[in-house]
Amino acid sequence: MRGRENGNGGDHTGPSPVDRGKPGSKVHVLSDRSGLSLVVGVSAGNVHDQHGLIPLLQAPQMKHDPKRGLHYRPRKVHADKAYDSPGLRKWLHQERILPRIARKGIESSQTLGRHRWVIERTMAWLTGYRRIARRYERDHRLYLAFCDLAAVITCHKRLTKLTT
Repeated sequence: MRGRENGNGGDHTGPSPVDRGKPGSKVHVLSDRSGLSLVVGVSAGNVHDQHGLIPLLQAPQMKHDPKRGLHYRPRKVHADKAYDSPGLRKWLHQERILPRIARKGIESSQTLGRHRWVIERTMAWLTGYRRIARRYERDHRLYLAFCDLAAVITCHKRLTKLTT
């Protein structure tokens, strides 16, 4: 799970704390351990990262389908220090998800390095598409649709590469 800063105004934009207060958005991605995107979300640039994780885990794609027997519920979540909060850890424990989150002031983010590069690579795959790297749409639903489309194309490319 990770957020990425993006461009212009519109819905789900806010003053970015890392880019001199320019309006921006964050793209949040939940991926599996191989880097394939499972769920993509968009929030304002000034929203704390920890508030983006719970909606991704509650997304319809993550629900159990009794007819098909598919279960996309994660057993553990790897995240960096931006997601360290007692409330989030408590919610994850209630959902029976093991939090692997670096603690602020105690643990180094470097210990998550072997897991973190996967999401960094996934974000690089998504931002390789020009519509994602810079936000041109004012409507957050259109921008989210382009993010979803980029995730689908990326997954398709990756899966066809693995099967050939």
